[in-house]
Amino acid sequence: MSLLPLVGSDTQVPLLDGTTTTYANLDVAASAPALRSVADRVAEVLPWYASVHRGAGYLSQVSTALYEESRATVGAYVGAREDDVTVITRNTTDAVNLLAGCVPGRVLVLDIEHHANLLPWHRVEAGVTERQRGNHEDRSRPRPYSGACATEAGVTTVAGRETLAGTIDALAGELARENYALVAITGASNVTGEALPVAEVVTLAHAHGARVFVDGAQLLGHRHFSLAATGADYVAFSGHKLYAPYGAGALVGRRDWLDVGTPYLAGGGAVDDASHDSGIAIVETTWQPAPARHEGGSPNVVGAAALAAACAALGALEPAELDRHEASLRGRLVAGLSALDGVEVLRLWSDSDEPVGVVTFTVADIEPGRVAAYLSAEHGLGVRDGRFCAQPLLKRLGLTGGAVRASIGIGTSVADVDRLVAGVRSLLEGDVRGDYVLVDGAWTLAEDPRPLVGPVGLTRLADTAGSCGAAV
Repeated sequence: MSLLPLVGSDTQVPLLDGTTTTYANLDVAASAPALRSVADRVAEVLPWYASVHRGAGYLSQVSTALYEESRATVGAYVGAREDDVTVITRNTTDAVNLLAGCVPGRVLVLDIEHHANLLPWHRVEAGVTERQRGNHEDRSRPRPYSGACATEAGVTTVAGRETLAGTIDALAGELARENYALVAITGASNVTGEALPVAEVVTLAHAHGARVFVDGAQLLGHRHFSLAATGADYVAFSGHKLYAPYGAGALVGRRDWLDVGTPYLAGGGAVDDASHDSGIAIVETTWQPAPARHEGGSPNVVGAAALAAACAALGALEPAELDRHEASLRGRLVAGLSALDGVEVLRLWSDSDEPVGVVTFTVADIEPGRVAAYLSAEHGLGVRDGRFCAQPLLKRLGLTGGAVRASIGIGTSVADVDRLVAGVRSLLEGDVRGDYVLVDGAWTLAEDPRPLVGPVGLTRLADTAGSCGAAV
């Protein structure tokens, strides 16, 4: 039984044998379906949509109020403090890249992170290196925050240990060795659902003068989280993982770095004043403080309203109810998969507990992509295969070929979990009807007889949806 009504929860999909079945979406860690209340809210606000900020028209004033009230709701959902700022972004990746341009010093991360919480910090370091080499600087672009000097900026990536306690010790050792401005951690691993104890990391980092950023992409759809309660300094998350797939996300946290950091998008709305030299080039620009400083261009008003509606709905759920739902289903799935010969469920740490509903596994001697393609075509199951945009972690675990991930959400049922376990069992027993082949590096049916019953205007199914092998 779904904890909240979802759009498309009864969608029927065709199977290889010519029958249809209700789609079992066990890929919500990649993108979650829309809450019915979110879709209803979007339909409600669309007639009132107009340009926001600086518009005198009635609808512009309504849309501006809608946008700013949505900002407040989003901030409240993550326990924003009175002096925190909420910046509306496109998604978590967007938010991390924004913050990366504002950090006045070195960043410390673990190798367990999603690429979104690895690559932006390294990109900033690479940019600093280029400036140190004397490369030409494009002065038409916003300049880096003056506190992020070339001699200070950079990133250190620490390899996780076999235990959670050992991983915390590794972070502590690195914090004692060098000065860091920020420790960036995942709220919950997108590979195994396991998490570092945020409050403990915050205490450790603050004792060494560092702030803490939490990648909340995989956490906030599964657990309630509060900046104020944990003491964390920043959190980022995506609407499309929070049952609001309308193109908005958020970065919430301390105002000071964001007020003076590099404006994320140079353009209208982010600028307070710009002066020209003979109409040729902008020689002096005064930027707005946050959040406008980082929201150049026309903002996604509808996306912000959708994200706020999702935050309100999820925030109204009793935390204990959400925990029981997820823990019961995850436990059932792990137990069912672990009982199958040849199936291994992945863990990061032997001493971690209370992971969120993300379960990743391997099937002996069968490629992950073939497992996922079979489960889809012959059982109507949506799972994810690949390296989950966490390639350094998968390589350390010896899984260069990837794995299979099933993720549980508020709409997941016991029947969904049991169907997945039964599907994997059937695969192991050789009950396979289709001929599966590699196309551009991904597994698909050699001949797919399933009719296309999706949105009007589509002409065919995609041959492959994950040829890059680096799924979210």
